Amino acid sequence: MEPEVYFTPRELDVMSVLWRTGSASVAEVREVLDEPLAYTSVLSALQTLEDKGFVRHEAEGRAYRYFPVVDSDHAGSSAISRIRDAIFQGSAERLLAQLVSDRDMPREELERMRRLLDERLGDEGHNNPRADELGGDNAKRGTR
Repeated sequence: MEPEVYFTPRELDVMSVLWRTGSASVAEVREVLDEPLAYTSVLSALQTLEDKGFVRHEAEGRAYRYFPVVDSDHAGSSAISRIRDAIFQGSAERLLAQLVSDRDMPREELERMRRLLDERLGDEGHNNPRADELGGDNAKRGTR
């Protein structure tokens, strides 16, 4: 089992830049961040992430280029587990209910989520008596 990944809010902001770009220098990370941070603050965050084993660097001229070592899926899984346990008392069902209750979520994304559930259930999702609780045929018609 892979170790749990935890980021402070600032570290998560920096990792998000690295995941989107694939790699970046300190200056490039600073440019992308929403919050204006000093060069030394970004450098410190990157060095801490490297000490934790989440990024690595390579020399590029007089600067360093940083690369993510941990992938966003693994980090996301770890974060979701913490949210599920801390906020939803360990209930994945309550977490899913919160996600699908978002009225701004596009129908296409809900349909992709349904397909993922169907795959996880071995394509029996629409025949499963609980499927309507997760957005099955009855939920589509607005009945229970």
